[in-house]
Amino acid sequence: MMMDPHFRALLDAANAIEMPPLSTLPPAVLREGYRAQRVGVDAGAPTDLDVRELEVTGGGGPLKARLYTPKGAPAVGPGLVYFHGGGFVIGDLDTHDGFLRRLAAASSVKVLSVDYRLAPEHPFPAAHDDGLAATKWAFDHAAEIGFDPTRISVGGCSAGGNLSACVALELKDDAARKLAFQLLLYPATAMAQDTQSRRDLAEGHLLTAEVMAWFGDHFAAAGHPQQRRAEPVHADVSSVAPALVVTAGFDPLKDEGKAYAAAINAAGGQAEHLEYGGFVHDFYTLAPFCPGVPAAIDETAAKLRAALA
Repeated sequence: MMMDPHFRALLDAANAIEMPPLSTLPPAVLREGYRAQRVGVDAGAPTDLDVRELEVTGGGGPLKARLYTPKGAPAVGPGLVYFHGGGFVIGDLDTHDGFLRRLAAASSVKVLSVDYRLAPEHPFPAAHDDGLAATKWAFDHAAEIGFDPTRISVGGCSAGGNLSACVALELKDDAARKLAFQLLLYPATAMAQDTQSRRDLAEGHLLTAEVMAWFGDHFAAAGHPQQRRAEPVHADVSSVAPALVVTAGFDPLKDEGKAYAAAINAAGGQAEHLEYGGFVHDFYTLAPFCPGVPAAIDETAAKLRAALA
């Protein structure tokens, strides 16, 4: 397996920069750095969508959210409740704006992006409480946002993929809010795992073992009485909504994503696993840096559209 040369150049440049120890950097610094990398760089993202700012109900009060309605979308149609990545510590509505514009436009699916609370100011289970409450809000206010309540899905990348999987599990027995689909993009499925990919790709690949440990320390789920709530790998996945699980060949999370899809299928459910072998973690947000990413977004969007048809 060979890494895409554009990502290889990106990683080489990133690894050449001398950074202070991650343990010395406060979350606010990492958040600003992540925003600087993401906001405004995706000039090719579609602009001909209706984009509306709104509030949804979270686990501890109102949350900011952003609704993307593709051009030509019907007044009522399929909808995706989306949770951004960032280890539960960084990321926001703007850091994933370019990707979600592309996804909504390519899929013709309305996307509701949720700005859930971040750690360490709001440690576990705040983000999971927000994810569940926001998804319930989408069902309960479907008429207001143009979602067909029979075609509502959840999705997210990395930490957001974890949130999506956990929400799907918590709603699987909710007859009034039956999810149609879950879109899990390089999801984390437990706080700590001894997988081959986590060992092989522990250094030099954007999401490193050091970064994951830093996220985990701030998230503070380890040892919490509800820890298993954030670890879908340990859950009973029978009867959970159908899923698409996407992984990247040079992502330490790839083994657990593949295993989670296999677990759903083994339990009698429906899960497709799709891997982009030459790509790295967080690749969906890196369209400006790699010409192969827009095609991957289009392929993913087509699968989302078909699942919610």
